[in-house]
Amino acid sequence: MASLNSLLSSVFLVLAIFASLASPSFSTSRRALGSKEAKQIGFRVTLKHVDHGKNFTKFERLQRAMKRGKSRLQRLNAMVLAAGDSTELASPIHAGNGEFLMQLSIGTPADSFSAIVDTGSDLIWTQCKPCTQCFDQSTPIFDPKKSSTFSKLGCSSQLCEALPTSSCGTDGCEYLYTYGDYSSTQGILAYDTFTFADSVSVPKVGFGCGEDNEGSGFDQGAGLVGLGRGPLSLVSQLGVPKFSYCLTSIDDTATSKLLLGSEATSGNLSTKAMKTTPLIKNPLQPSFYYLSLEGISVGDTLLPIKKSTFALQSDGSGGVIIDSGTTITYIEESAFDLVKKEFKSQTKLTVDDSGSAGLDLCFKLPSDSSQVEVPKLIFHFEGADLDLPGENYMIADSTVGLVCLAMGSSSGMSIFGNVQQQDTMVIHDLAKETLSFLPTKCDKL
Repeated sequence: MASLNSLLSSVFLVLAIFASLASPSFSTSRRALGSKEAKQIGFRVTLKHVDHGKNFTKFERLQRAMKRGKSRLQRLNAMVLAAGDSTELASPIHAGNGEFLMQLSIGTPADSFSAIVDTGSDLIWTQCKPCTQCFDQSTPIFDPKKSSTFSKLGCSSQLCEALPTSSCGTDGCEYLYTYGDYSSTQGILAYDTFTFADSVSVPKVGFGCGEDNEGSGFDQGAGLVGLGRGPLSLVSQLGVPKFSYCLTSIDDTATSKLLLGSEATSGNLSTKAMKTTPLIKNPLQPSFYYLSLEGISVGDTLLPIKKSTFALQSDGSGGVIIDSGTTITYIEESAFDLVKKEFKSQTKLTVDDSGSAGLDLCFKLPSDSSQVEVPKLIFHFEGADLDLPGENYMIADSTVGLVCLAMGSSSGMSIFGNVQQQDTMVIHDLAKETLSFLPTKCDKL
């Protein structure tokens, strides 16, 4: 049993206290890189949660994130179903939104804005003038006429041909991305110089210049940065062999980090505790980072989950993806029922059936919460048994007197969410096609 002795007291002391995060500090010098040089160096970018600085309790923050996560899960499943339907003629659906924002700049001179980071999609886009329809954003909308490095992409360009839906208009390559919740972005595909961490400038990054952007899915930022495996994503365009991220707790006062290129595994990090598993591909959803999940243990019990439960099916359905934009982990319903049953059996606490926390399984905290114990939770990925620390799957809040399992059920694909990834360096080795987990104090990076 993994003791929550100090865990719960620290959860109540540290995680229940929320303070405004400091804005990232950047150097003022900038260095322009050619595409070849960009592959050889690395940089890091600060990430902040979309609810950063807002006055919510711990469970309120979690509930808001879960609401977004459930919508995202529905969109991801819809994407897979649409991709497997040969009669589907409508515009493809994309994951959209997410949980973390990054700061970047575009154009010459550079205009700064924040964008949602999304490992579940590829396209980089921001709102552009002239806007026929744009949502409110806190920074000025990008005006391509004021950038000396802006140029439109032709219809025969490789990036235009990589778009799932495009047309050739008078302005060149035109795109349409829809996100399943009636949110969408439409505009032209273009090149411009992008600046990251206010110090690294990369010329000729392809992006969507959105002139018609509808829906409420993106009002946290002024656009989206796709980190998927397709050619339109930031990591693909930079040509970096690796990238990683390190996420702090959902209510931590520290910021998270995105690290690209040589920075992906930098620092004084011991790799002895690193767990590595292959990345697998779904030909019908090539952008997603699929993992091979072979089983789950609760305590010392390996659950009797059928081998086919987490398998990627020939029609592209099923499988398990790792995703930074979904908060809790969702697994196939029959497997989740087994997890829930075993937690009830092994956890010596009273089950709370009120449903007030919005999670499927909660327990009432005893008056002396320092004595609480919970079973271990181990995800058995191919070649990597990931033994999670208690705070990565049990969410405790003394203000409501509950401790809850941060997991839910799915009727389609399974998603390994960001709560389970917190305080872990998640390293995507795109050259070797592997993914590694390394326990890390993310607030110390």
